[in-house]
Amino acid sequence: MATENQYSMQNPLTQYPHPEFPKQHQDAPGTVHKLAPAADHGELSYKGFGRMLGRKALITGADSGIGRAAAIAFAREGADIVLNYLPEEESDAREVVKLIEAEGRKAVCVPGDLKHEQFCQNLVSQAVKALDGLDVLVNVAGKQQAVEAIADLTTEQFDATFKSNVYALFWLCKAALPHLPAGATIINTASIQSYSPSQNLLDYASTKSAIVAFTKA
Repeated sequence: MATENQYSMQNPLTQYPHPEFPKQHQDAPGTVHKLAPAADHGELSYKGFGRMLGRKALITGADSGIGRAAAIAFAREGADIVLNYLPEEESDAREVVKLIEAEGRKAVCVPGDLKHEQFCQNLVSQAVKALDGLDVLVNVAGKQQAVEAIADLTTEQFDATFKSNVYALFWLCKAALPHLPAGATIINTASIQSYSPSQNLLDYASTKSAIVAFTKA
């Protein structure tokens, strides 16, 4: 029987870094290694229990942030994974590959830009071929760029944000559906911006609201 002294209670209100954080800027797509404080994707903390043994997952935006954390967690739960990310993010993605392979799981890299329908279709096809099937699609990749006012929001940025966040999700879901067996899962990532948009993230907030509507449809 475990004794009280074997475990130390942690207070989630104080155990993690909290604001104010240093002001910092990176040009897109950025890297996790320039964040202050450093991001915790579960590299050292996440413990798996085999809850996804035999699962075959495609995760977009898998080099950093939520996508990186999902890839690490999925691997430690027993899943094999196809990782998608921008080619410029290769070095960060290779770190995730090492973490996945350290768990004895398969990691396949398919870098590319999701703003293009043909690539999204090819990504799903390559995932199915590499994993001999597909039963989890995780849409995480997205574009966010703040502007001070709507007058500063260009058509090019508006278009790129919707192509990255909404069109790509639609194309990937559509391409994946014929391959997903009974019991398969599609996970689409939204945001608090869906319900409480920030004035300087109008295009991003709009895409997240669209994702909520799409997922509920």
